[in-house]
Amino acid sequence: MGTSIKEYSTRATPVLCAGALYLGSLLSLVVLAFPASSTTTADELDLRSMSISFEEGFDTLSVSAWGPGTRWIAHTPWSGDFGGARFADPQEGFPFTIEDGILRIEARKDEDGEWRSGLLASVDPKGNGFAQQYGYFEMRARLPQGVGLWPAFWLIGKDRSNYTAEIDVMEFYGDKPEGYSSVVHVWHRDDRHYSRYARNNVFLDADPGEFHTYGVSVDQEWIRFYFDGRFMWKTETQEEHRQPLYILLNLALIDDPAKENAPNPSFMFVDYVRAYRAD
Repeated sequence: MGTSIKEYSTRATPVLCAGALYLGSLLSLVVLAFPASSTTTADELDLRSMSISFEEGFDTLSVSAWGPGTRWIAHTPWSGDFGGARFADPQEGFPFTIEDGILRIEARKDEDGEWRSGLLASVDPKGNGFAQQYGYFEMRARLPQGVGLWPAFWLIGKDRSNYTAEIDVMEFYGDKPEGYSSVVHVWHRDDRHYSRYARNNVFLDADPGEFHTYGVSVDQEWIRFYFDGRFMWKTETQEEHRQPLYILLNLALIDDPAKENAPNPSFMFVDYVRAYRAD
């Protein structure tokens, strides 16, 4: 739940939050972010000065439950799966399928009436896989609508010894289709929690069911968020985020009775995931 500290003309609206946001999983949020109305030249996305360091075009899919030896694993590396649907070990036809270079992630109820869905992570439990300190990370995807649905594109810092550094590039709640959220977290082991948050109401005149890009640029000073290449907002980079970050994408369900009203099955479609580094 949030209370706006200021109304901006931009569609990226930082919100001052105290208590829980949505599922009660984002606690004690404090927000101080810089909206698109304060854009500088440095905030503009220019990929000409960068080179691709990671590219997944989904012509094929290299995935296993836990690795090693595959590009993706199908669970969070720390075994902390979450939400109202269990992330399934990959099998033929579920939860991942590839067609014409498009990944389809499916959420559906199994024969026991339990929800199952899919997650991809670019690092395995031993830390093998793709992670990068600084750069630009982007996903192009179509998002499903409907109560209970919770697709996301996010980054986690490899060093989780004393804290978890998290960047939620895109979190979309299917019953709130006018926009999506982007959040920066540091979850400390002593229960302290740092967070910066913005609501991006971009779907007032766009369709989440069409392909759009969701991106974040991370450097030593700033974390900047983009939608379809357009700057949305930024917040200062914390020390905990100055480390290699790995990629996750998933179609989750909220852990709430409302998930029983989610469309069964539901699908998230992903065209590509890319990372860039500065030349």
